[in-house]
Amino acid sequence: MHFRQLRSVVLGAALVALMAVPAAAQDVVGAYVAYIGTDDLFNSRGQRLSAPWQVLRQDRANFHKFGLSQPGDEWDPFFGDVNNRAAMERMVMNGSIEPAAARKIMAGGATVFVRIYGYGSRGDYVRVTVTR
Repeated sequence: MHFRQLRSVVLGAALVALMAVPAAAQDVVGAYVAYIGTDDLFNSRGQRLSAPWQVLRQDRANFHKFGLSQPGDEWDPFFGDVNNRAAMERMVMNGSIEPAAARKIMAGGATVFVRIYGYGSRGDYVRVTVTR
């Protein structure tokens, strides 16, 4: 193999390796545990919610805005802000939630552990874990 070919292979491998690593690791900007109760499954107008991110957002609105909580609900430093709650869909889409966890959220009676990742006061994505 000629030097130019070897150099191209090495540079190509290095480029692939760099692309696989995020530019900068994001921080956990908040985390909380919440119990998804019946109140969390319906919006403020009494309509049944149809997506896990809607239920998670309603849970945080119930906790921070309406003062409704169930045993096990914790305060979080992020979703007290209405704009941050509005970003919940994007944050769930950018993050992760297993299909079985999504089904448990939609059924209610589940305990969720939510980790919020981002920089400073900006949240970019969430990771949601569910237990029964």
